[in-house]
Amino acid sequence: MGFILYLIMGGIIGWLAGLILGKDIPGGIIGNIIAGIIGAWLGSLILGDWGPEIWGVFIIPALIGALVLVFVLSLILGSMGRKRRAS
Repeated sequence: MGFILYLIMGGIIGWLAGLILGKDIPGGIIGNIIAGIIGAWLGSLILGDWGPEIWGVFIIPALIGALVLVFVLSLILGSMGRKRRAS
């Protein structure tokens, strides 16, 4: 049951990151879950485990990590889209 709750929390964190930045995460719900889980991992790796915790996820570092991930992803995918249009 813990794994399912972790996936749900990852989806919520990824969705919030996309909402805050105004960027669409490729892959829809699955993309949100992946961005949230990777963001949580990056955030806790860089910032440590602090702040409120829900279902094993520290919210503030996870959200910051997901924001960074979504921003970098949007830059990479945006530059790839410009290269295709230029060709």
